[in-house]
Amino acid sequence: MPAWLQALPATVHTVPVWLQSAFLLTLSNVFMTFAWYGHLKGLQARPWFYAALISWGIAFFEYMLQVPANRIGATALSLPQLKIMQEVITLLVFVPFVVLYMKQPIKLDYLWAALCMLGAVYFIFRS
Repeated sequence: MPAWLQALPATVHTVPVWLQSAFLLTLSNVFMTFAWYGHLKGLQARPWFYAALISWGIAFFEYMLQVPANRIGATALSLPQLKIMQEVITLLVFVPFVVLYMKQPIKLDYLWAALCMLGAVYFIFRS
């Protein structure tokens, strides 16, 4: 086994738990967003059950990342902290998805939503 691969587990343990969890939740949210909304762009002409099957296939990868993310995060964060972190990440993934993939205009309301989420982060993480 290459030395860099042997050193990987030791390297992972030096990364803060919240960052490991946030990274995995971000990847999970990319899959989630495509599973939930991606079919609205390219599968409108197909029956809904076709889109549902494709979405379930994408969601498999979401869960393969989300479950370990929450298990890792729960070792250092409270459940409300994990949930708020996930919601903020969802917004950070969703806005570029809407603008870049779905080709919808960016709105000032996204900023207001982000400010509300920052308030939620403050209140959940302040103690």
